[in-house]
Amino acid sequence: MISIKDLARLAGVSPSTISRAVNGKKYVKPEIRERVLALVKETGYVPNNAARSMVLQRTFTVGIVIPDTFNMFQRQLFSTIERSLEGFGYRTMFYFVKWEAESELKCLRRLKAEKLDGIIMLHEVTHPSFYEYLADGAPPVVLCTFSREGLTFHSVHVDEVAAAKAGMAHLIGLGHRRIGLVSGIHFSFGAQRAEGYRAALDAAGIDYDENWTVFVPSYTLEEGRLGMKRLLERGAGLTALFAATDELAIGAVRALHEAGLSVPDDVSVVGFDDIDITEYLAPALTTIRQPIQEMGGKTAAIMSELIAGEKKNEGSTVLGFELVVRESRRPAEAARRPA
Repeated sequence: MISIKDLARLAGVSPSTISRAVNGKKYVKPEIRERVLALVKETGYVPNNAARSMVLQRTFTVGIVIPDTFNMFQRQLFSTIERSLEGFGYRTMFYFVKWEAESELKCLRRLKAEKLDGIIMLHEVTHPSFYEYLADGAPPVVLCTFSREGLTFHSVHVDEVAAAKAGMAHLIGLGHRRIGLVSGIHFSFGAQRAEGYRAALDAAGIDYDENWTVFVPSYTLEEGRLGMKRLLERGAGLTALFAATDELAIGAVRALHEAGLSVPDDVSVVGFDDIDITEYLAPALTTIRQPIQEMGGKTAAIMSELIAGEKKNEGSTVLGFELVVRESRRPAEAARRPA
């Protein structure tokens, strides 16, 4: 098994530099860190975690809280975070939680029972006791994909309202005036994306009509299909749809197909997240891209710095988003018939 001295000799640096690079510490030049991490991957070097734990009084384990029914976006994101943390020398433990109080409390009891160096929240819990623990007695915490008003945790996310407004502005710019919304009733991101939807209508001088909107219990493909069916049953004459997630958008496209309507010939559709599958659909989905790789890498880097005591000032890291234009939308005047 390769030792830290062997790795240092291969990299042409000192063992202490290897340690700083692997553990994500400062004072390592980017090119050296990159070379060291590449050698770690190539050689299969594994730090002696038992020895490190005894010396540094750490477990080198980070807990990640994720929803019990996580979607494709969250799956891509936590994979990125896990790989990034591994590069910093940390292993991960996953804590699954459902959208109900008892499940959140069960997850909280598990977190309290473990010796963790940090906690990353990929799931927005609601029970007050959970946030009391995170604020008062927990190890370092990073919220990923959302922030929490009134609390000073580090968070990494996009501007949800502005991103939704950008997606809506694209549809409005194509001449659409009767634009539906399918979003969820849970979590702040759903509410913020719905806020962006309404703000874009207001900015364009389009009156909001509650018959154009449906709020579903979860953000799944099936809920997207059922939500779109409800909109169609109202006969609102929609020419476009904005969906709060790509999975809702994909489900909505299925409902339109079942109703004999075509995307984008009859109804244009825009989603949110840019999960891997969106560009392979037919038609490929126009969507708002969240920077999944950057978001995961930044979350892991902040966590590593917090554990090492190298980052103290809490606050939000707001990343950029991008409108990715594909085949699922067209100008309103080209639509064959409203839904």
